[in-house]
Amino acid sequence: MAQTLTTQHLSSEAINQLVDHLPDYIKAALLKKSAELECSLEATIEMAISSFLDEEAFSFEDCLLSQRLKNEDE
Repeated sequence: MAQTLTTQHLSSEAINQLVDHLPDYIKAALLKKSAELECSLEATIEMAISSFLDEEAFSFEDCLLSQRLKNEDE
C-alpha cells in the first residue's frame, strides 16, 4: 500500500527553541551561513538537516522525494 507523504517545514517557533539550546559557536555558524545564502535561519537549518539525512537533498522536500524514489526501486 502506497504511503502518502506530506511536505512539512520547520516553524519559526521550532527553530527558535532549537537555536536557544545550541552552543554559541553553532548558532554563529548557522547565522553566518544564513547570511551567506541570503535565506532564513529556518531554511538554513532545514538544508543542514536534510543534507545530513540525504547527501543529495537540498531541503526536507528533496529528502522525501529521494526516499520515495528509493522505495519505488524496491
